[in-house]
Amino acid sequence: MTGLIKRMNFMKHFLIVPLVSILLVTLSYGFVEAAAPKKIAVKKKWSAYTFQGKGGKVCYIASAPIKQRGVKGKKRGQPYALVTNRPSKKIKGEVNFIAGYNFKKGSSVKVSIGKKSFDLSITEGDGAWSSEPSLDAKLVKAMMAGNRMIVVGKSSRGTRTKDTYSLAGFTAMKKRIDRVCKK
Repeated sequence: MTGLIKRMNFMKHFLIVPLVSILLVTLSYGFVEAAAPKKIAVKKKWSAYTFQGKGGKVCYIASAPIKQRGVKGKKRGQPYALVTNRPSKKIKGEVNFIAGYNFKKGSSVKVSIGKKSFDLSITEGDGAWSSEPSLDAKLVKAMMAGNRMIVVGKSSRGTRTKDTYSLAGFTAMKKRIDRVCKK
């Protein structure tokens, strides 16, 4: 998937987010028949999307970092932060980060919002997740209350990366997918 993102790096990030999300859903839940994502709203730095997957409607919001440090140039694809609702699986507010590079095996990702920090202990390929839904809920609550989010990870080659995301528009877009993706 990282190679695909690198080849498509010239495209605007709002064109890549739907593709990446479909790939994540496909990899995470087996091969599904999914319609192309439809952008339903944009607020500042965050965009909301929906699509019909095999198991039902899926909604997510996504944003690219406003600042990146670490792996640069052709060695890194576009990083993203995503929050997904999958009502048919009773998933609401699943947080996922796409690094644009493969994480070091066994590494975790640190997310900081203001004085709060969270460790995402599951990294696989270029994706990072929390180990439990309760942590996702706390992270989403902090994202709604915060202004800026910093995500720190380690590449498979040992390079430390630090991505800074604006949280402007996050709350409005999260509320939007909660309304659109109830059942």
